[in-house]
Amino acid sequence: MPELAHAPMPYRPDIDGLRAIAVLSVVLYHFGLPWLGGGFTGVDVFFVISGFLIGGILWREYDAEGRIRLGAFYLRRFRRLAPAFFTMALATAALSAALLLPFEFREFGKSLIAATVYLSNVLFFRQAGYFDSGAETKPLLHTWSLAVEEQFYIFLPLLILALARNRTVLLMALVTIWAASLGASILATPSQPGAAFYLFPFRAWELLTGVLLAIWGLETGRVWRGHPALSWAGLALVLGAALLIPAGPMFPGVLALAPVLGAVLLIASGTGDSPVNRALSHPAALFFGRISYSLYLWHWPVVTLSLYLRGAYSSPLEASCWMALAVALAWLSWRYVEMPMRRARLSGVVLLTGTALASGATLALGAWLYLGDGLADRFDASVRPHIAASADFLQDWSRCTTPASGPLMGIETCPIGPEGTPQVLVWGDSHVRAFKEGLDLAAQDAGVPALIIWRAGCPPLFGLRKTESAAKPAQDRACAQANLQIRQALPELPELQRIALIGRWTYYAQGSGIGLDAGNTITLFPADAPTPAEAPQSHILAEAVRTTVAELRREVPQVIALRQPPEIPLYDSRVAAREAAHAGWPLAPHPVTDPDVPISALAQRVAEAEAPWRALAARDEIAFIDSWPRFCDAETCHALQDGAGWYFDNNHVTNTAALGLRDLFAPVFGTRVAGL
Repeated sequence: MPELAHAPMPYRPDIDGLRAIAVLSVVLYHFGLPWLGGGFTGVDVFFVISGFLIGGILWREYDAEGRIRLGAFYLRRFRRLAPAFFTMALATAALSAALLLPFEFREFGKSLIAATVYLSNVLFFRQAGYFDSGAETKPLLHTWSLAVEEQFYIFLPLLILALARNRTVLLMALVTIWAASLGASILATPSQPGAAFYLFPFRAWELLTGVLLAIWGLETGRVWRGHPALSWAGLALVLGAALLIPAGPMFPGVLALAPVLGAVLLIASGTGDSPVNRALSHPAALFFGRISYSLYLWHWPVVTLSLYLRGAYSSPLEASCWMALAVALAWLSWRYVEMPMRRARLSGVVLLTGTALASGATLALGAWLYLGDGLADRFDASVRPHIAASADFLQDWSRCTTPASGPLMGIETCPIGPEGTPQVLVWGDSHVRAFKEGLDLAAQDAGVPALIIWRAGCPPLFGLRKTESAAKPAQDRACAQANLQIRQALPELPELQRIALIGRWTYYAQGSGIGLDAGNTITLFPADAPTPAEAPQSHILAEAVRTTVAELRREVPQVIALRQPPEIPLYDSRVAAREAAHAGWPLAPHPVTDPDVPISALAQRVAEAEAPWRALAARDEIAFIDSWPRFCDAETCHALQDGAGWYFDNNHVTNTAALGLRDLFAPVFGTRVAGL
């Protein structure tokens, strides 16, 4: 975020107005205004403003004195930025303690540490992306931009000091770095969009744009009047970017040029008499411009924590109420934290000591939350099984490799059991991932080396293609490619004795999820058909099952299929944990989860999916392992077993379940058994 630092520069109300446009673009975007699809570009506008103001301050000092007083520069930034940041961070930590589940609160602790030391952009780059769905569980995600700025303001003064003796070389270095950063951003965005979005080297050009603009103005004595046409063009670029630039992996790159150039034109023409500049200097614009830093700080925790509690806003009116709360908090922060600290007569020692103590407190708090695994004891016993299940999904994949040669070249393969040439192949979709720990233990118990190959949403069957709502076209193509390669590789793997097929068969037969994941859809069609076949999807699946089993039996002595665990339509451990944890909260939504389902409610969906497998098992062509007796009694299937969570969501089991079912997999690694 930009700052108004102490400097002999006339107050520019138009810049506060531009700040208002930038911050409101970001805020309205995050609160879900539907037609503001590129509101996140307000951050790019902030970067230019920040570079212009802070770069101008540094250049004036360098121009006047031939040096930069680093200590005074950083103390000014501490005074301006630190008090509001620490106030927001500690208040957000307190609310997160009441709302977030332990594994989420643990991650909050990690992000609190990263934000305090201005490395949160690196942390969030390593996690899910800014535009991903996981963003709503990260109340400090927005601090990535603060980290980029502070990294820049460590780099810029040091560069000026290093090249201070030669003004020409310094200017050439700044221009060269600007061009290199812009070029790197454009080149990296298509292939590494996360890095281009979050990391300082790919964003430095935006701040340097403002710096170079300030230097050009100071060197040429500009008064920044420009021409009204330039102001209109700048406003069109900034607003056009906020309205039209799509969220996703093609940003920043070339698309970021629009808001950056728009900001440059508005700043360069900001003191002239034009309708645009009069609008930017309107009292309403000045209000939001002055509180822009606090509004940026406070709006995202309000967004994330309110949506975390509510699930979704009931209407635009509700979203507006939460937005009004963010504005109110921002004004309070500006009025009672920012302004008093700016006006306070504090020595450098006091400022430095206060910043160090506050930093130490947030670092200690973050470490406590992270090392304490999110403080699960905050919740009572009724919540803990769901909490445990919601965090019980990570497995050890350290043995996985992607061969660079051989029949399985390019396909990730994961050994399980003891070391040795694999005798068993377990092939499937994300259900294989969920069962991994149980499969591994069963293979170890049997002393049989085995191999896992899995791909999410990809049926382990030959002769199919698919399109899926939860996958990108490239992932759909990769599924068909990998299955074809496995088909061609099997004759070159003579050591295999058994192949086990594990998948979400009901999803593939019906073409959609159920209950809480009913919105997930998949369409199957024969691989050699240019368009989906007209036959019912369950028939397409059945034909692929028969074809696959027939081919596999020519390659290995035994084929085994796992009966898909029963789907629990209205269960999701994360949602159930939140509902239980937030029970009694005034704004908490009505519970929607149910850990149980009558067997009769699944009968038709299951019958169509299992028909081909049962027919093959009846002819003793496969062994069909029935998992249901371990999840269900005579009438009902349960997500909780003996007080432990056995389901992560409505169809994936937890590691606890996988380990508890390891004996179920004994036929996969033991002697041939008859169809079950």
